[in-house]
Amino acid sequence: MSYIAGMLLNKTRTSTEGPEFKLGAIGQAYDGKKYKYVQYVGGAGSIAAVAGNVAYYYAAGGASAGQIDIVTSDLSDSAGVGAGVLQAVIPASGYGWVQITGPATLTTALTAGADGNALTATGATDGTLDVSAAVTDSVVAFAIDASAKIVMCRFPE
Repeated sequence: MSYIAGMLLNKTRTSTEGPEFKLGAIGQAYDGKKYKYVQYVGGAGSIAAVAGNVAYYYAAGGASAGQIDIVTSDLSDSAGVGAGVLQAVIPASGYGWVQITGPATLTTALTAGADGNALTATGATDGTLDVSAAVTDSVVAFAIDASAKIVMCRFPE
């Protein structure tokens, strides 16, 4: 992990342009937040990327193929593990950044929860997080102010 020259969080690239950085590259901003460079796919539901929504690690049909740098907001086509908060509207099969650590304000409200709750993709709807209810859930964030959609990101690197 390092500071990456040219890391513009709202800059995206199309599949035709190809990635600007190595997929899976992790960069840190001046404020200590960390970001991961990923490819976005819409999944079977063709869910478009929305800045501020949550993306999950892609796994077609829910069967994990060990993808750690391809993401989707289609929960049914995910491994059930949150990947980060989208920083821009990434075009289908395009490239961009997700936030993986630090405070973030989500665009879409949490499925449920209150301040301080551990959050997971399990039980959520597309592009959101839900309250963790089981020890087997992959906790990826914590609600800081649930009503204001502010979370503390702790997505896996």
